[in-house]
Amino acid sequence: MRTLDADILMVPGLNGSAPDHWQSRWERNLRTARRVEQDDWDRPDKDLWVGSVIRAVAASARPAVLVAHSLGVHAVAYAAEKLPQGAVSGAFLVAPPDLDNPQRFPAEINETWPADGFGFSPVPMRRLTFPSLLLASASDPFCTLERAQEFAAAWGAGLVDIGPAGHINAASGYGPWPDGVLRFGAFLKQLG
Repeated sequence: MRTLDADILMVPGLNGSAPDHWQSRWERNLRTARRVEQDDWDRPDKDLWVGSVIRAVAASARPAVLVAHSLGVHAVAYAAEKLPQGAVSGAFLVAPPDLDNPQRFPAEINETWPADGFGFSPVPMRRLTFPSLLLASASDPFCTLERAQEFAAAWGAGLVDIGPAGHINAASGYGPWPDGVLRFGAFLKQLG
């Protein structure tokens, strides 16, 4: 599959993806990419976020490929069972936080993070209905590599440990993320 064969739906996490974040850059540079918009990026509501993913997939003119980061990964995991079979060709999932263990988060975030992870906890641990690849970092402050492996196993996703890359966001030095572009291209080829 080529990028022109799919509607590439960017599913950012908490606070959306800033202009220098790799998701925003990809959105600007890929002609068939668009953002799954949320009414409130700062106060996520699981049902509203999941509904936005479902509506974006339904509005797609071509097969959808989801590109999710952080809390957006969990929105995709919750939406998966509600999406029509075949509507999503695949999901590229990056740096999911371990919402079931908020003590894993840095202190300044853990103080304000609600116990139910904005309604996203517990994390769904059901097989996704489409091919997926999960990319995780050995130094993500929000999720251990072992927990990311559990997510990948439960979701039926391939797993790539990209090494010590923080939360794989602009703050961790992943603005352009050329290696991510290559990995995404390889993932698309696997989809056909």
